[in-house]
Amino acid sequence: MKTIAALALALSTTLPAAAADAIQPGARLAATCTGCHGTNGVTQGGALPPLAGQPKDQLLSALKDFKTGKRPATIMTQLTKGYTDEQLEIMAAYFAAQKK
Repeated sequence: MKTIAALALALSTTLPAAAADAIQPGARLAATCTGCHGTNGVTQGGALPPLAGQPKDQLLSALKDFKTGKRPATIMTQLTKGYTDEQLEIMAAYFAAQKK
């Protein structure tokens, strides 16, 4: 009985970690963007530009321009400074792969 309980405990702690690893890195990083740009980058209402299906190079260029201040913005400049260039590239690839 103790063996079964120990096995159940071991599995209960490893399964959530495995499930978290199964989430695409792009989806995990892009989760921050969904508050303004909609789920998977599909906006509702047109107040903000959709990210889904945009060319990766275009998205990456915009993100890097926000980060450096070349493209001024209040919120995006602050947000992009929190990511490495590699993370920005992962997010750009993620949104480019999403359906419009």
